[in-house]
Parts: sequence; C-alpha cells; structure tokens
Amino acid sequence: MGDRPRLAGAALGLTALLVPLTAAVGSAPAAAASGCTTQTGPYQRQVEKYMGRPVDGRQSPADCVATRKFQRWHGISPAAGYAGTVTWRTMSTILAQKAAGNTPNRAGRCPTNRGRIACVDLTRQLSWIQDGARLKYGPVPVRTGRDGAETRTGSKRVYYRSIDHWSTIYRVWMPYSQFFDGGQAFHSVTKSVHNPPGSGGCVNMRPADAKAYWNLLRNGDDVFVYGRKPGT
Repeated sequence: MGDRPRLAGAALGLTALLVPLTAAVGSAPAAAASGCTTQTGPYQRQVEKYMGRPVDGRQSPADCVATRKFQRWHGISPAAGYAGTVTWRTMSTILAQKAAGNTPNRAGRCPTNRGRIACVDLTRQLSWIQDGARLKYGPVPVRTGRDGAETRTGSKRVYYRSIDHWSTIYRVWMPYSQFFDGGQAFHSVTKSVHNPPGSGGCVNMRPADAKAYWNLLRNGDDVFVYGRKPGT
C-alpha cells in the first residue's frame, strides 16, 4: 500500500528518528527524467514543511525529489514524490515520536505499578521499557500489525524467547524474538520500521533496539499494548 498519484504519460519516520531534511533536490530536467509526479498532493504543505522545503502548497521538481528520497528510505511505494496519505502519515508518526522525548508515558496510559514492563503505543508506533515509574529504555520506533493483522491490545506477558528464531509461517528470520501473545513477538527487522503497511502482528524493531529488549526482558515480564495504529 502506498501513495498513488495519476502520472501523465507514465505508470508511474528523538533525532535519530528523522531522515535528514536537507535532501539533495537536483535540477528540474533531472527530476522530470526520474519519473517524478507533477501533481500536488493533499498533504503538500505538511510534507513541504517536514522536508524543510518552501511551503507554498504547490508541487515543484525540487519538492518531488526530496519527497521521493524520503519515500525510498522508508519503503513507501510508488516512490513518485506525491504528497499523499501514506507519506504524511509516516511523517506525522515520526513527529509524534520525536515529541514524546524522554517522557513517552506522560499520559499514564501504560501501567507503571507492575515493576518491569514493556509498553507499546500503537497510535504513535512507539515502545519503551519501564521499571515502575523509571524509564529504562526508549522510547523507540516500532512497526506493528497491518490492517487485518493488528497487534492485539491489552495486558500480556513474555512467554517464549528465541534469539535466532525462524518463522515457519513467513519463512524469514526473526532475530531476538520475544513472544508475548499467541505468536506475536518483539523482534528485529532490517527494513525501515516505518515501512508500510505493517507487520503480520509482531512488533518489529531496529536490530539494536531488539537486542536491548532481549537483554532487559525475561520470561514472565509484563507487556502492555494500547492505542490504534493509523490506517487500521
């Protein structure tokens, strides 16, 4: 799933969370030759502001090249530079993650009276580990279940851990797997954690974050999942 403009004559997401906003934009002829769309998207102004482009609400070759760079980085297809729903949803999620700072549980949605707990906020696509009121790790960006295969909400517990897990269902490696609900697990992926439309229900993590979770959590530790992923 991705942003899908109609293209004339062609078939045509914390500082570490942000793609550099000073993307190289290239020349207008180069942009045209690259298959960039000339269409203005419904989120043109928001995307321009995020990318550090002049905010005029009109698509330009430079806007398109900068947006395509973001789309390719995060696996948004087609990467045609169109300021559509999926692109802006990804950008707005990254902004919400950055705004969380070091107080991801400011609203108190994740219970902190259980000792060590891994919190998963589906709305912000964010996870962190707390020990009581103390933040132990994170917050970090995650990729949860797509529409129709949502990561289930509620109170869970880690019940099985497998450091070099092989999925017989998806036939892929799932390093640092920690299962907490009927086959749903924390585990690492090498693709962007903002890659749409989402996982098969697992909580995908960057390799370093999945390894840190592996070192901090144990069987029996609490997991709490809440919110709703945008687009599900």
